[in-house]
Amino acid sequence: MRRRLDRTAGRVTTAVAAASALALALAACGSGGGTKDNGSGGSKGGSTAPTVRLPQLKGQKLQVTAVWTGPERENFVKVLDEFEKRTGATVDFVPSGDDMAGFIGSKIAGGGPPDVAMLQQVGVLNESAGKGWLKPLGSAAKAQLAKNYTKGWQDLGAHKGTPYGVYFKASNKSLVWYNAQAFDNAGAKEPKSWQDFLKTAQTLSESGVEPVSVGGSDGWTLTDWFENVYLSQAGPEKYDRLAQHKIKWTDPSVKQALTTLGQLFGRKDLLAGGNSGALQTDFPTSVTQTFSGDTPKAAMVSSADFAAANISQTKAKVGTDAKVFPFPAVGAKSPVVTGGDVAVALKDSKASQALLTFLASTDAAKIWAQAGGFISPNKELDQAAYANGVMREIAKALIAAGDDFRFDMSDQAPASFGGKPGQGEWKDLQDFLKSPRDVAGTQARLEKDAAKSFGH
Repeated sequence: MRRRLDRTAGRVTTAVAAASALALALAACGSGGGTKDNGSGGSKGGSTAPTVRLPQLKGQKLQVTAVWTGPERENFVKVLDEFEKRTGATVDFVPSGDDMAGFIGSKIAGGGPPDVAMLQQVGVLNESAGKGWLKPLGSAAKAQLAKNYTKGWQDLGAHKGTPYGVYFKASNKSLVWYNAQAFDNAGAKEPKSWQDFLKTAQTLSESGVEPVSVGGSDGWTLTDWFENVYLSQAGPEKYDRLAQHKIKWTDPSVKQALTTLGQLFGRKDLLAGGNSGALQTDFPTSVTQTFSGDTPKAAMVSSADFAAANISQTKAKVGTDAKVFPFPAVGAKSPVVTGGDVAVALKDSKASQALLTFLASTDAAKIWAQAGGFISPNKELDQAAYANGVMREIAKALIAAGDDFRFDMSDQAPASFGGKPGQGEWKDLQDFLKSPRDVAGTQARLEKDAAKSFGH
């Protein structure tokens, strides 16, 4: 079973180009000046003519599952509604909960898997394909994929050379969103380095606002923190080796990254609600509490671009009240860690293949881009479709980077280590957030769990 991104991670030598592109793009919109649509706003988004032909599927039913809730679910349903309108099919959305691998496994065991699933983890795609659960992409979906995606994104959706998945939604996980008013009140500026980030947090704390919001009750947010620190500090080659478990979690590079992360997690005065509060805060709340009310509970939150969807649930405006800067450089350069949701078919039907074809098209990507809180790895999508300048610049940086990125490390791992609540890396890093001084113990637990999951 392929445990690594052989053709993607192995080919890429550095994330510097992606980091530079992102930094330049965000510099253009961090002041809020990039939020206007300049005459080609999201309401237009270029041509409205369909770019892909879909079959008539009247009377056919599809069940689709994804982890999305709240505004993300609402926006994805808009995409499914358009598919229904164009094909005549009926689509039923079923939320999976955070444990997608467990959800799919139970449905297959019960004989009633969904037609299409949106997976978050490369590891889950590989495991599922290896078990024969997934159906290869049909010719129409493969044609859209070849037309609209770079080889790196195509490879991520393949297992042993066979294409199974369409990366519909991408995410840049190397961002920090901040409350502009809180920064202005404290006289704080966007930090470039990790040490500047800690100093900025201290400045914000002294101004009376708790600096950093952490959604620690959702363990995956902590893996993002670790991965950004590790990639910037240890570099892309070590990142690839750790992702593949070719070096152990007891390696000195992991000790260095955890020690660095402990400089933040070990300061309860820098965390909204302290360590215990962070452990009780879920991801959506970690974002909304940073931008809600006259006295927000935090000044900044490290989160992917999709936090924009949660910010939209507050009165804050992206680009004006809610601004963003690249994750601070721990080593020589800021990191670029990406994630994504890949659509796969669990039933080989005309309808499921048609949906994968639609999701690989610019038509589908445009719908969610206009709604906001979304970026697409689809390189042919008209950038004018994005709802605001901030999202447009983040998307441009992603496309400009080509294949020069690193995919989320925990998402590459077997699900039992990198993708399940209450166990593996998620649980081990929650324990670390609880006891940030226990670096050696955290490393030992991570290595024990990784070795078990990778079969070493």
